[in-house]
This record gives sequence, structure tokens and C-alpha cells, in this order.
Amino acid sequence: MGSLRTYVVASLSFLALSGAAAQAASDSPLRGFAVCTGRLSAMMEFQWMFDGPGSEETQAQRAQMIQLVEAVIEPGQGPTVLNWQINAKSALSQLLSRTAFNDDPRDAEWAREQASKLVMDCQQMLIGW
Repeated sequence: MGSLRTYVVASLSFLALSGAAAQAASDSPLRGFAVCTGRLSAMMEFQWMFDGPGSEETQAQRAQMIQLVEAVIEPGQGPTVLNWQINAKSALSQLLSRTAFNDDPRDAEWAREQASKLVMDCQQMLIGW
């Protein structure tokens, strides 16, 4: 697992990332991966309701993000990582709810754009997506 950890940390230092996930990843690769795991979890669950086939791709991306978390996590960081994941999942879930259950079309579109950007920031952290 040490070589994967070295590869992940080295790769992150060379990636040009954008957005909040990028900021979290530059502060701490673990935090960036945990935040994105939460976001992708929220997107996957939303897609189960509204875009079944889309959830399969998101599930694969989430699985890759979980592997990245596992590659860089240190003993004792589990509760902190879980907190980051839960907070990110909750935040994106609320945003996605605004896209689907909203009486204001402008607000729904804004929420859709924001959610899309946040998920795209995470997808850009993955090779091959």
C-alpha cells in the first residue's frame, strides 16, 4: 500500500485541479478524496431516483475515490474522514434536492449548475473519467 500512497501523493502535486475539491486536495489529499467520496455518494443516490443508468458510472467513480481515501488515510483519521464525507454528501444532497423539488426555475437551474460543477471537480481528480 505504501507505493500506492506515494503515487497518489506525487500525482496530486502535479495535477492542476479546480474548485473546492481542488482546494481541499491541495490542503490535504485525504480531505479532497473524502469530500469527493461524499459528493459522489450523494450524486449516486440522486441518480437512483432520477437517472438509474447514470448511477452505475457514478458508483464506479465513487469506488475509485474510496480507493484513493484508503491509499492515504492514516490510523486514527477514520472519524474525521467520515465527518468530511457526511458533510459533503449532505451539502450536495441539499443542492440536488433544489434541482428537482423547486418552484423557482431560476433557482433550480442555479442549483443544477452548482451541483454539476462540484461533481465535475471530483471527476477531474480521477484518471480516465
